[in-house]
Amino acid sequence: MPQTIKAIILAGGLGERLRPLTDKTPKPLLPIRGKPIMQYSIENLQKSGITHIILGISYYADKIKEYFKDGKQFGVQLEYSIEESPLGTGGAVKQAAQNIDKPFILQWGDNLMDIDYKKMIESHKKNNAQVTIALTPREDVEHFGVAKLDGDKIVKFIEKPKREHAPSNLINAGAFVINPEALDILPKGKSSIERDCFEKLALQGVVFGFKHKGQWFPTDTIEKYKKAEIEWKSF
Repeated sequence: MPQTIKAIILAGGLGERLRPLTDKTPKPLLPIRGKPIMQYSIENLQKSGITHIILGISYYADKIKEYFKDGKQFGVQLEYSIEESPLGTGGAVKQAAQNIDKPFILQWGDNLMDIDYKKMIESHKKNNAQVTIALTPREDVEHFGVAKLDGDKIVKFIEKPKREHAPSNLINAGAFVINPEALDILPKGKSSIERDCFEKLALQGVVFGFKHKGQWFPTDTIEKYKKAEIEWKSF
């Protein structure tokens, strides 16, 4: 695993659906089994040999920086990209990735998963992809964006379809391998990386899926957070 591969963990949200838990604590620091959610993401990246990580943060940024510091205690090197005003997922990623010139990993900061990033990067290279999106199987597809596939190629995402109309049972797991030039399609300022980048590039046939068969727990509502707290198996 070349050390040049960097990762961005995006975690700038207010965590409104987790209130009152997030009134004084940012979502990335909420504990699961005694450890902050974001710490699991950092440890999983480190396990895959990815040690240069940029945290894209905003809400209670100082508390996050105070906890993770420069990352040495976790065996990684951390940088911070602070979102001073709302940039959307596209603008926030573009800001965090401005000095990256090789394919990089992007992960949403509120999902717990044990994804194998080595295999995902290999798949990205093999497919000559611009973007590779981790996909995970779910029964309750009506709550998610569901991938329509042509082989491993993602044609498009169908947003919250009825189960009987879903093109697959695979949803966006919130982990990506992205070539930096893929971000050129984003407008300046605020944007959505899903709508303004991934969906447009999918039409060009350069977005591929990587099937993740391991653990995956979203934690963006109280109900999901409690389920993760009970069912998540630590590394």
